[in-house]
Amino acid sequence: MFKSFTVKFAVALAIGLAAAVLIAPPAAVLVARAGFRIPFPRIFDRVVMAALFGVILCAARGLRLLETLRAGFHESRGALTRGLRGFAVAIAVMTLLYAAAFALGGANNVAGAGAIYRVAKYLAAAIAIGILEEAFFRAFLFGAMRNDFGRSGALAASSAIYAAAHLVRSPARFYVTGLDWTAGLRTLAGSIAQFAHPWTALPTLLGLFLLGIVLAQAYVITGSVYFSIGLHSGFVLGAKLWPKLIANRAILPGWLAGWGHQPIISGPAAWLAALAILAALPKLTGGRARGS
Repeated sequence: MFKSFTVKFAVALAIGLAAAVLIAPPAAVLVARAGFRIPFPRIFDRVVMAALFGVILCAARGLRLLETLRAGFHESRGALTRGLRGFAVAIAVMTLLYAAAFALGGANNVAGAGAIYRVAKYLAAAIAIGILEEAFFRAFLFGAMRNDFGRSGALAASSAIYAAAHLVRSPARFYVTGLDWTAGLRTLAGSIAQFAHPWTALPTLLGLFLLGIVLAQAYVITGSVYFSIGLHSGFVLGAKLWPKLIANRAILPGWLAGWGHQPIISGPAAWLAALAILAALPKLTGGRARGS
């Protein structure tokens, strides 16, 4: 019935969201009865991801899931080297941002064992996020959208979805201990409501969009997602460490600290860094852009 991948994906997303609205409330009750105190919006986010994953698996053939994933991961020779290279680029950029924060008096004095502990604490999570998100947003989403929009259109469309997906998380923080069938709808409404204030959301959206462009273009140039995984993982690690290593964001100018609940990426310093990486990608990756 639907020939366009984008239309099929939109339908899968709608089904996943509807399923999450129904599944999340009883899931929250089970979490509470198990003795965990987790805000409902966080539970809802996880249920949305699980529900969407389930819908995509059920429609894997129509969505060309295996085909796109194979294309993204097929050049496994030298994968570790490319991943480490991408990771090194991200860490170098984050080091420059941290150095600027330190020079402006906003950094905590964390060194030695304390710094090592914080890096070790977040490293595994950063790598896991890098692998999962690059598999989904670049290998799967961008890879399949190229058939609908061509390379340039898919770069823009997949990066816009990547940015929106990271922003549409409800800012509300509430807990559910009893069965409340309206909790999912309220959380979903809170997520969408953020777009009612575009000027507040715009800095974060722009930063995430530019990062999505960089990661997708790295995939285009190298022909695989390994460099993108390393780059993504390095930035996630840096973003997780940022609030721990910055003593007082209020000391730092907005162009460096950013705005909203996702610092760094929402600041002009990060935007310029993303544009610089984008311009230098052919040299950083050691490859040339492939045709659409």
